[in-house]
Amino acid sequence: MPNKNAAKYVEKMTGGELSSLSQTDPEFYELFCNFAFDEVINEHPLPDRVRHLAILATLLGCGGTDAFSGEVAAALHFGVTAAEIKEVIYQAVAYLGIGRVLPFFNIANSRLVREGAELPTEPRATVTADSRISDGENKQVEIFGEGMRGFSRRGGETEHINRWLSGNCFGDYYTRKGLSDSDREMITFCYLAAQGGCEPQLTSHAAANMRIGNDKQFLICVVSQCLPYIGYPRSLNALTCISKASEMK
Repeated sequence: MPNKNAAKYVEKMTGGELSSLSQTDPEFYELFCNFAFDEVINEHPLPDRVRHLAILATLLGCGGTDAFSGEVAAALHFGVTAAEIKEVIYQAVAYLGIGRVLPFFNIANSRLVREGAELPTEPRATVTADSRISDGENKQVEIFGEGMRGFSRRGGETEHINRWLSGNCFGDYYTRKGLSDSDREMITFCYLAAQGGCEPQLTSHAAANMRIGNDKQFLICVVSQCLPYIGYPRSLNALTCISKASEMK
């Protein structure tokens, strides 16, 4: 059985819902719980809400559908709202694509209803069809700096991609109510770290995080807390990107 600290944390995460692994693989269940839910959470800890926003985004990024339902419940038990969970899923589409994110909508909706949440949640859009590109570009400027001014009108033969980044990625998602800019940049960092193969974008978003107040130590804490969900290789790659971003300042 997990140690006292891990067992207490698992109880709060699940409300008493026991993992099937405790019956089929008790030795593994014990060592994983002791590591993830005692050793990890007490090394470079994060506020509960932030930790679970990061884990939700990380599971989306790595395609961890089987673990996601339980994490939705855990996030609710640790202070993340149903609306915030939905925002993490919505924004993931810009970075992971609907092909990978659609199963998470279905999983989250089922679990949220089971936990007593009312669906759909209230609308949170703040842009219009006419303002989404300009508002999105303004959000890019806020996060990345003045170098992003005019981004939606640059790019030559791929200008439409830049326009979509401004209008869709940042206009449609980042301007929504429900999460702060620092929350949104943190979860974006988690999507990218968890899916792997996106190190240039990961470095860029690490730098953006630092620019808006999510400093180097904070990002190290985020990676540390998410390591049990994505393993060591992608975590070490993320730490390298954090170091590179800190040198760009």
